[in-house]
Amino acid sequence: MVDLQGQYAKIKEVVDPSIQEVVDSAAFINGPKVHQFQKNLEDYLGVKHVIPCANGTDALQIAMMGLGLEPGDEVITADFTFAATVEVIALLKLTPVLVDVDPVTFNIDIDAIEKAITPKTKAIVPVHLFGLAADMDAIMGLAKKHNLYVIEDNAQGIGADYTHKDGSKTKTGAIGHVASTSFFPSKNLGCYGDGGAIFTNDDDLAHTIRGIVNHGMYKRYHHDVVGVNSRLDSIQAAVLDAKLPHLDDYNATRRHAAKKYTQIFKGHPKITVPTGKSTCDGICDTCDCHVFHQYTLQLEGVDRDALVAHLQANSIPCGVYYPIPLHKQKAYQDERYNEDDFQVTNRLVESVISLPMHTELDDEQIDFITSTVLNFINSNS
Repeated sequence: MVDLQGQYAKIKEVVDPSIQEVVDSAAFINGPKVHQFQKNLEDYLGVKHVIPCANGTDALQIAMMGLGLEPGDEVITADFTFAATVEVIALLKLTPVLVDVDPVTFNIDIDAIEKAITPKTKAIVPVHLFGLAADMDAIMGLAKKHNLYVIEDNAQGIGADYTHKDGSKTKTGAIGHVASTSFFPSKNLGCYGDGGAIFTNDDDLAHTIRGIVNHGMYKRYHHDVVGVNSRLDSIQAAVLDAKLPHLDDYNATRRHAAKKYTQIFKGHPKITVPTGKSTCDGICDTCDCHVFHQYTLQLEGVDRDALVAHLQANSIPCGVYYPIPLHKQKAYQDERYNEDDFQVTNRLVESVISLPMHTELDDEQIDFITSTVLNFINSNS
């Protein structure tokens, strides 16, 4: 699904000496490379504060801890996403409230959010799923109306621009009250191990979070808040800082691959290609709302699992993101949920398939992948 070796080969001359510099200095934790990457990422995102941490799941949990959410507080998020989003809500003894997603964008459904708000609701967690910016103007509007926090899950969307109603643009992760991201190796900006970060424009919240990530300490052995041990190590920061100047190019390359996929698949009666907003296909020449962490098709009248097996038999990796809705996962089942409220998610888990998507995809590979998919579907109609 990704070609990290091919990507590394192109930046090896920058990455290797940067890693060696960390080893030579022995500044493995909170060293100069961490602070350098932090500053460069703040500049890139246009956000006041980036607080690096150990991984994306920690980032989301720490963001919620920093907001002071209390057990029993309700947090609304999408049913169709990776489990980490709801996992941290449950770990903090908050009450997850899962809602359906939009059938076009796969992102959290705005009407479903509003219907789910109760006096106990304290926060909304929109996920920029598969790399497409969620409808942040609408979400921030709801949050302001109901006095709620917005915690952006930007693990799949780093580098995407959200275009506001007034035409201005903001990077995803710099819009809500706080945001989290993951630097897992397969992400659009990935390190060579685990890593994550929290973003915010709130000075007081940033101060609180900086203490939380380091055992609640602002001064050594003085524990002012309840914290955790979650720090980005200097080697991973060195890798990320070497990659950051290439992020826009990486995302543009992904959009180019997505455009070629879409040109080939579009119009097929059994395939729905991914899209952006209702006014944008997500891959137009001027569009930057989608960074295609995944390229995900919806199939109709196709044996999805048989197609997966066929692709694997032809040495083509693929993925099903996600095969089970969160509301049906054993850990998160709740008698409050009504299946009628999850019609889109329940359909997507049966019909989606994600094809290889990375910075090293070339036209020959895409032609082979698409012809293999189409040959299967057309021969099994």
